[in-house]
Amino acid sequence: MWVEKYRPAKLSEMVNQADAVSRLSALLKKPQDMPHLLFTGPPGSGKTTMASAVTAEILGQYWRDFSLELNASDERGIDTIRQRIKVFASHTDRRVEVPFRVVLLDEADNMTHDAQTALRRIMEEFSAGTRFILTANYASSIIEPIQSRCAIFRFSRFSKEDVVNHLGSVCRKEKTRYTEGALALVYELSGGDLRQALNQLQAAASIGPVDEQNVKRIFVSAKRGSVKEMVQHAVRGDFQKAREMLAELLFVYGVSETDLLKYINEDASEAKGVDQAELAKVMAEYDYRLIQGAHPEIQLTALLAELGVFGRKAERA
Repeated sequence: MWVEKYRPAKLSEMVNQADAVSRLSALLKKPQDMPHLLFTGPPGSGKTTMASAVTAEILGQYWRDFSLELNASDERGIDTIRQRIKVFASHTDRRVEVPFRVVLLDEADNMTHDAQTALRRIMEEFSAGTRFILTANYASSIIEPIQSRCAIFRFSRFSKEDVVNHLGSVCRKEKTRYTEGALALVYELSGGDLRQALNQLQAAASIGPVDEQNVKRIFVSAKRGSVKEMVQHAVRGDFQKAREMLAELLFVYGVSETDLLKYINEDASEAKGVDQAELAKVMAEYDYRLIQGAHPEIQLTALLAELGVFGRKAERA
């Protein structure tokens, strides 16, 4: 996969995120003094890649033996903290080449509150021989005691120029024909998510040259228009039709719940007569529910019902 083939292995190879690279490079000059790290920012902005690069530069050839990587979305309970992480962190080794062991917790904002509390105690107890690198889409979901024990690095979406230049470089290395317009379209449809952009670029290249027509075929760009149509049905009170379209977008086109929520917010904000202040509150509530792990289909269906209420209020006004 291109997303793995062209994943940066060193900080110097990172796409943009210059501020984070500069600060981390300074810390790595004396790795034994490095604190725990927390990388926060939107998906596809390089957090996990940066964490892996830092781990590799600290541990060198021993990185496989002295690092533990877990995805907190899959293993987010207190048992994982107590059993796997504590056992790993408590292990000691006398190799002088390794300043400490590294635990990389990806998507740590998906961990339960109890698990985070247990993690905080382990971070305190084993800080002499273990460093933790946490990544999170939302820093607000990480408890304050953990945040206060970490150096926080905030990542931003990649710019259009950075993504287009990187995609062009990949195409040239793969000897794939492309147009600048197609790469710009990949950026727009991926929302600045470099991981998604690379995956979709490879998919488009698999069916021919990377031109706008093939990019649209891969992204099924009509799905964006389908979201707008779904919102219109919901606001007009045609809940059943809106619900059918939601199921199609989720299970046929495979649109993620986070993307759907973003698109619904954009389209509902343009609906005439809708109370925008109340809409903002409702959108924030459903965003929070999804972050907390609520069932995506149930929550998005309920959101469509809420939009119908907004539509009825607009008609009476």
